[in-house]
Amino acid sequence: MAEMAATGINLEDLWRRLHDRLLGFICSRLPDCDEAEDILQEVFLRIHTNLETVRDLDRLESWVYQIARNSITDYYRSRRPVLPLEELAVEDEHSEPDAAQELAPYLREVVESLPDHYREALILTEYQGLSQKDLAERLNISFSGAKSRVQRARQQVKQILLACCHFEFDVRGVVCCIRSRCVCCDESRPILV
Repeated sequence: MAEMAATGINLEDLWRRLHDRLLGFICSRLPDCDEAEDILQEVFLRIHTNLETVRDLDRLESWVYQIARNSITDYYRSRRPVLPLEELAVEDEHSEPDAAQELAPYLREVVESLPDHYREALILTEYQGLSQKDLAERLNISFSGAKSRVQRARQQVKQILLACCHFEFDVRGVVCCIRSRCVCCDESRPILV
């Protein structure tokens, strides 16, 4: 490790000065201290890679500890158990029906009723998973134009739904109740209470 000319920081000195304290810091936050050395190596690699971005050398040590905290967070994220989709979809027999899920088929009807350019934008982004950047490229329009088109389409869908239905939300902001406001909904859509 050599001295970085732009910052004037000798990486070997930094390693010697912070190695033991950083190792203890990382080890105290892990269930297995054997992993701490690997994370410490990653921290110093990030330091070496990003050292030229340091603006205030007086805050170098706090910058290094922030890198260590981020590396520890990344460690836990990479080991988070992933549930198979089947387990996530299992519902309790006694659970209430999800109002938003019940509304989903009718939402598609509303999207289909939009003008062509709004319908296409929503279908490509919301149903087919295209990013707004990819949408702009596909439709040969500017990125801001694609964002505006999707936003306007969402706004039109919202206006149509609010004209047709009254929504109630729980304390978390999740739709818990939908009541019809118009005759067309009374005939073809369920009212969820």
